Amino acid sequence: MQTALERFSKAIGTADTADRVWQLLEELTADSPGHRLFTVMTVDMTAGLARRAYTSHPREYPVSGTKPIEPNSWFDIVHGQRRSFIANRIEDIAQVFPDHALIASLGCGSVFNLPVIIGNELVATVNMLHETGHYDAARVAEAEATLRLPASLCAALAVLLDRDIKTPD
Repeated sequence: MQTALERFSKAIGTADTADRVWQLLEELTADSPGHRLFTVMTVDMTAGLARRAYTSHPREYPVSGTKPIEPNSWFDIVHGQRRSFIANRIEDIAQVFPDHALIASLGCGSVFNLPVIIGNELVATVNMLHETGHYDAARVAEAEATLRLPASLCAALAVLLDRDIKTPD
């Protein structure tokens, strides 16, 4: 029986759109660390903008437009310290995310934001949300160890595919 990482490794070479790349990453994370809501935000630090590049819930969290990057405690952890942001209670989520009521309405009370660093720059965050208390220390450590490389690969592939760069025949 193939593991999730083996399925991802086999499928990623056939992805021909950025959306498919992110979908494969979502599938990889479905069981471990798990999520009820999955999004990817790309980051343009020069412009100071973030853009939702992918979502598992397009009605509630559509892929559209950009929003300014807000310097807050979340930004300091994810960008400044290059660490994952973890919150396991909606009260903690509310401290940094203004959409906490929508998050709670989706049955989510914990969040795991994995920074994606390429060329020593924050280029994206992989955002997984689940029930309250879901992202314990062991689950986060395992996920960080297994997801950093696939997330970086997906970010690089998404850029190539968005630019319509194709490999020579």
